[in-house]
Amino acid sequence: MSSTEQTLSIIKPDAVERNLDREIKEIFNTNGFKIFKEKKIQITKAEAEQFYKVHETKPFYNDLCDYLSSGPIVVMILEKENAVLANRELMGATNPKDAKEGTIRKKFGISIDKNSVHGSDSVENAKIEINFFFKD
Repeated sequence: MSSTEQTLSIIKPDAVERNLDREIKEIFNTNGFKIFKEKKIQITKAEAEQFYKVHETKPFYNDLCDYLSSGPIVVMILEKENAVLANRELMGATNPKDAKEGTIRKKFGISIDKNSVHGSDSVENAKIEINFFFKD
């Protein structure tokens, strides 16, 4: 029997700016996710650098950090069986052009950078990322 998992989801600045947060949350609900916790925040560049530390050697790191800290974001803890994988499937490919029809990034993503949503890529990272935004 599989158990309920948690994953982190971020509605990124481009989607918040276009007032898509309610619509994106509705997509999660329709697909069986429970939004366990959520908050709308703005993070600093330093916080974005900390959050994306795993990518710090990659060429896109600085732009990614600038972007995530460029405006308000909505961070959420999503719950569902196999939440990490289910969320990644629902988000679609990083590049919206490569994303499948019906995925969030296909529907709302503007570019590979402004792809509207972030989701944890593993159960381990989900724990780390959830703790980053929701440490009680």
